Amino acid sequence: MAAGWDPRTPMEPAYEGEWLPVFDLHADGRQRRWTVLLRWLLLLPQFIVAALLSFAAFFVTIAGWFAALVLGRLPDSIYSFLASVLAYRTRVGASALLLVDRYPPFSFAAPDYPVQIEVRPTELNRLAVLFRLILGIPAAIVIALLQYGWAAIGWILWLLGIILGRLPAPVFKATAAMARYQLRTSAYFSLLTPAYPKHLFGDTPAPQEEARSVTRPLLLDTGAKVLLVLFLILGLAGHVTQNTLVTYDGDESTTSSSP
Repeated sequence: MAAGWDPRTPMEPAYEGEWLPVFDLHADGRQRRWTVLLRWLLLLPQFIVAALLSFAAFFVTIAGWFAALVLGRLPDSIYSFLASVLAYRTRVGASALLLVDRYPPFSFAAPDYPVQIEVRPTELNRLAVLFRLILGIPAAIVIALLQYGWAAIGWILWLLGIILGRLPAPVFKATAAMARYQLRTSAYFSLLTPAYPKHLFGDTPAPQEEARSVTRPLLLDTGAKVLLVLFLILGLAGHVTQNTLVTYDGDESTTSSSP
């Protein structure tokens, strides 16, 4: 199921075995400097729409969770809506991360956009569905640290994009790896896949494998892998610092109010 999939189209048959959701990026990272300069301002309407869709998807996911416990899969209508929302959010996220220059459309169907996803309807293990939130905690922590770490140096990457007209290759690949892991984590929590998020540090090159996009397969050099580790370290340091400051402020307030 690609990002431009029409919800009115009949669902594909279920696939056997584990299959990881695909993040296809058909872009080389070149950017127009003025769009990089105004990127996050231009995306404000998209952020609002994505937030509203995410709010609706939250309640639909809850309904899907109960249905999956009974049926062992998501109903077609729920699956198609959640997949469409995930595709929309992924396109907006890729633009915000400076991976693509083209403005994302206000549409579920975007077959010509340079960011596409593919998820496939699959039978779900009811026990794994029951404990999905608990099972997904490690992946949620990883993506939270990555996003926090990227945001910590996001202004530097933004300046690089303005100066160079593109992200440096290692930064581009590391950011794409983070976006793909975010997609797979969201798909896992939304019950769109039973496959646990993996391959953060890229894919293993296969002999004579034909590249279908920049990220399929996603091959990372040492620089990109080091950057991913840096994102994780910065994210962890940021969370520790924030918690320390909150604890310090709380203790100081308590001491000040004591007689």
